[in-house]
Amino acid sequence: MVQGIPLEDGCILNKNPATGELISKVPITTNVEDIVQQAQAAFGSWSKSTAAADRINLLKQGLLQLKDEKKADELAQLITKEMGKPLLEAQGEVECAVEKDEYFQILHDSLQPIQHKSSTVIRQALGVVVILSPWNFPADEILLLALPALASGNTVIVKPSEVTPETGRMVVETLAQVLPPHVLQLAQGDGAVGAALVSNDTVKMVCMTGSSATGKKILSTAAPQLKRCVLELGGKDPMIVFDSADLDKAAHDAVAYSLSNSGQVCCSIERIYVAESIYDKFAKLVAEKYAPNFKVGNGMEMENLVGPLVSTTQKDHVSEHVQDATEKGAKVLYESSVPENAPEGSSFFPVTVLSNVEKGMRVYDEETFGPIVSLTSFSGSEKDAVDLANNDSPYGLGSAVYTKDEELADRVAASICAGQVGINCYALDHMDVACPWVGHKESGFGFHSGRQGFENFSLPKTIVKVPK
Repeated sequence: MVQGIPLEDGCILNKNPATGELISKVPITTNVEDIVQQAQAAFGSWSKSTAAADRINLLKQGLLQLKDEKKADELAQLITKEMGKPLLEAQGEVECAVEKDEYFQILHDSLQPIQHKSSTVIRQALGVVVILSPWNFPADEILLLALPALASGNTVIVKPSEVTPETGRMVVETLAQVLPPHVLQLAQGDGAVGAALVSNDTVKMVCMTGSSATGKKILSTAAPQLKRCVLELGGKDPMIVFDSADLDKAAHDAVAYSLSNSGQVCCSIERIYVAESIYDKFAKLVAEKYAPNFKVGNGMEMENLVGPLVSTTQKDHVSEHVQDATEKGAKVLYESSVPENAPEGSSFFPVTVLSNVEKGMRVYDEETFGPIVSLTSFSGSEKDAVDLANNDSPYGLGSAVYTKDEELADRVAASICAGQVGINCYALDHMDVACPWVGHKESGFGFHSGRQGFENFSLPKTIVKVPK
């Protein structure tokens, strides 16, 4: 049992979290060594005989297959059925995953030789790359890692989350159809399959999006061979609302980005610090104006903006956080309804707005990953805001600062230990495709995206020719 997903007779029992119904039985991969060796055998020709521009053109062809209207619709529905997110969000994920024109141009440029007088710096592929992809963005996260890995000349093995095996299969198999044999392969299974891939001596790089605890295990396993790793890990993102903020916009964003994907996003807003002078007014906007707009229900029904949590295990985890908080003094300002007579095995959880949240509560100290809007009052000073953002969590993925004072916003943004900081906005929704996605502190090791991120999938080699 992993994340509430049962394994039986060598198969993943793939269930719909909204209905509890069985979607499919997915056989667990048992021939890991064979897959790795096939990838290694394909590496030489792919990296040396296929030019970078040709590799990228093949990848573009693969994305065109996924972009096909029928295929894209099928993929979005599959995402919703497997992990529960509202269909509108799933459609947005698919669209984001396949619209890559500017992305590919930056990727192409990152692989070009750079001349320094008599020296030329080229990029050299690593070898076999393993990608362990997450369930919360089961299509987009595969491509964010697989595309630069493949374009750089590596061969790739993807193990999708056991929560979303069919989504992973569709993405990998569609892309693999346009590539030479064994350049891109699929492995299905739980953590044991992932561990076998990570520990395999032939594998040269491991990429994973998931928990910090799992990331630390991967680093420990990869250390003896000094395997390269790109790990996007957990988060507990702060949002700071100063008394000069546009309160209506800040309250809207606080709710929207706490509840996106049912709160199951590594960069969800999970700590909302509100200046004490405006706290009551802000809390009222959150609880009475914005939170009630987010109806909980089956993601296949378009009026529902919050789907089920991914599993009953996750539902229990979030419930424990809320119970712990209320027992320690937090107040429930708003709690939504959930579908009446929800089927057995479904995992709906109400949208919940908590106030008076403070250090020592699990919902404050730990990653919650649920549809919770968590409000904490602070003095309103710049120093206290930065101290709370930086010192009260080991994570540093994203953050947000809301104020009309531009100089204050710039100072606070520069002082927060996080890879992305949004000023009066949610960074993920507005950052340019050229930017890297980075986790500070325990939110990451290595990073991906943008030219700087793409370069992590190859190594620079300097060739020196002394003029005669």
